[in-house]
Amino acid sequence: MQHSADGRHGPFGAVICKNEQIIAEGWNKVVSASDPTAHAEITAIRRACKQLNSIDLSGCTIYCSCEPCPMCLAAIYWAKLDKIVFAATHKDAAAAGFNDSYYYEEIGKSWEQRTLLWKQELRDEGRRVFEAWCLNPNKVEY
Repeated sequence: MQHSADGRHGPFGAVICKNEQIIAEGWNKVVSASDPTAHAEITAIRRACKQLNSIDLSGCTIYCSCEPCPMCLAAIYWAKLDKIVFAATHKDAAAAGFNDSYYYEEIGKSWEQRTLLWKQELRDEGRRVFEAWCLNPNKVEY
């Protein structure tokens, strides 16, 4: 797996396998890509989807150097991976300065209780977009 001794890629890596063959690998590129979503698992998922030309990674396993954060876990579910195998825990990551506890706690709260301010507006307009989607005979469901 590619990594960088200059410290710009973080200590995280991920590999995705299908039928015991590596189809994609990823590493943390948050700093080098100026992208807070460029975690190892996300970069591996992006590459696997491109490699398979599909958004459905059913039948695949992701191997991670660390327990996935909430964002990566959600992406793993969205990609429909079958299995996660991980080495270090999120508590190990926290001890190294990568503390995800706040995010785990926030996700468990209702949006009214979260520290990030939420405001709902234009619900009827937003619902009309979904109604149009449901009626679209050309939609591709995922």
